[in-house]
Amino acid sequence: MSAYKFSVVVEKDINGYFALCPELQGCYTQGDTYEEVLANIKDAIHLHIEDRLESGEEIPQPESVSLTMMEVAV
Repeated sequence: MSAYKFSVVVEKDINGYFALCPELQGCYTQGDTYEEVLANIKDAIHLHIEDRLESGEEIPQPESVSLTMMEVAV
């Protein structure tokens, strides 16, 4: 069994939480609570990796991750 590390972005809106894994295109989920969305994205990543391995695809690993808040005046 291999272990992989991925970045996860979690956003909150009026409907709950949304999470995505930028390294795995199309890997995203939602949840009513922060804890639920973290559990859901972990499951989504696990299934995504299993599918890639079964298809013989490489598993991308991030080389560096940077997250910042930026204010933009319009």
